[in-house]
Amino acid sequence: MKNELVTVFGGSGFIGRHLIKRLMDQGMIVRVAVRDVESALFLKPLGNAGRIVPFPADITNKASVARAVQGAGMAVNLVGVLYERGGATFKRVHVEGARNIAEAAAEAGVKRLVQVSAMGADENGAAKYARTKAVGERAVLKAFPDAVVLRPSVVFGPEDDFFNRFAFMAKTLHVLPVIGTPLVPKVKILDGRSLVSVDPYGDGGPKFQPVYVDDVAAAIVKGLIDPATSGKTYELAGPTVYSFKDIMGLVTRFTGCSCILMPLPLGFARFQSWFLQALPKPLLTPDQTRLLERDNVRSEGSLGLKELGVDPVAAEALLPTYLHRFKRTGKRRLGTGARN
Repeated sequence: MKNELVTVFGGSGFIGRHLIKRLMDQGMIVRVAVRDVESALFLKPLGNAGRIVPFPADITNKASVARAVQGAGMAVNLVGVLYERGGATFKRVHVEGARNIAEAAAEAGVKRLVQVSAMGADENGAAKYARTKAVGERAVLKAFPDAVVLRPSVVFGPEDDFFNRFAFMAKTLHVLPVIGTPLVPKVKILDGRSLVSVDPYGDGGPKFQPVYVDDVAAAIVKGLIDPATSGKTYELAGPTVYSFKDIMGLVTRFTGCSCILMPLPLGFARFQSWFLQALPKPLLTPDQTRLLERDNVRSEGSLGLKELGVDPVAAEALLPTYLHRFKRTGKRRLGTGARN
């Protein structure tokens, strides 16, 4: 595989930078196919001269995609959107874009293709995001039957937009939401006495299995170099299942922030999302609240990281290495360190 040309669509993103490091370790040449070439220039120092080549490409444009895979022996599609803006709709990106890549790869004689989808992809799902991810998978496999489909759960790592976002909220707002709690809190009378216990969190909301970004990168490389993975779908999950409340607990633990964990039933979250979706970078959208109606965990009996030879890293092992920067610093007492 040394000196093999690999085209990575969306390679300047969060997963892309970790993947490219691993591809460099394999001795490959990487063509980073992105809409904005300048956004990928920071990747070039990761390899020797000429080993990482930013390349202009728009996955919604067939001719552009065809140029990006020309001469490549392998290809990876990392492109996805969490919310719709203008022409970047779920259908155009997750379905049409994925189809364009698979068809162009097949026509260009690309030997290996990895399609990075999402855990929970389901053509009958309530969320448009999940439905289009599933339809995109089907379109890819129709055009390129040997493609490897990877479905990661929430991906964490130093540059993630999940734990970092909640850590910032913990530091600045002192309040963290626990989405998906019961509408009516559970009330218990203790030992038949007048003492009452009120549990507003229930099961703690939807469940997640966060997966480390470098483990996802390792899985992609395995999909590229191992023919035994051809045509198979893998669900990429970490070793531990957490409820939404557990996730918020990790954030407060590793930032050292004392926060109020605010129960937020899905109905209230959906109402708030109608306003939050108007932000330039939405904190929550109605479609995302539909995603939260289902647990984001690995399906029983599915292929996973173990079958790809990857030993997953737990979130607790990595979160302290980058969430510590959100710790609040105490104010110095007046006069401390001052000279008279």
